[in-house]
Amino acid sequence: MIQIFSTGGTIQGLDYDQKQIDRKISLRNFLESANVSISFSIEEVFQKDSRSITFEDREYLAKKIQTSKASKILVSHGTFTMEETAKHIADQKINKTIVLTGSFIPGSFQNTDAPFNLGYAICALQFLEPNVYVAMNGRIFHWSNVTKNLKTNKFESKDETQ
Repeated sequence: MIQIFSTGGTIQGLDYDQKQIDRKISLRNFLESANVSISFSIEEVFQKDSRSITFEDREYLAKKIQTSKASKILVSHGTFTMEETAKHIADQKINKTIVLTGSFIPGSFQNTDAPFNLGYAICALQFLEPNVYVAMNGRIFHWSNVTKNLKTNKFESKDETQ
């Protein structure tokens, strides 16, 4: 079984200007419309723009991951601070396979990247070794080698930006 922890962000239709979530958007709807047949459970941890996530929020998320019975964890997260959350979780040395994903285009928009990134992350989660990863833009990044390129609006490995 895959445990999915949602934390908000664009993937769930969070409107950064209005600071609200489009409640018509749900990870469950994305997965059910894709006819996903693996067992999964979704738990809302908090719903925040990732720029508003605090150290205490990251601690709470890490505790949820640590105490989950699942060995494969997916975290939906806003893209602005995904790197920091991935590092924080990795620092906890949790022996599970953990993948963070999100989207650049709100999940409520017709051309959103949310379903693709979510599906890609779930697929990758099934084959990766225990560690912490970011799955975005059709790529998998180890937590220690990922950065968001604000010019291209894509995630890339740190050595690509140097």
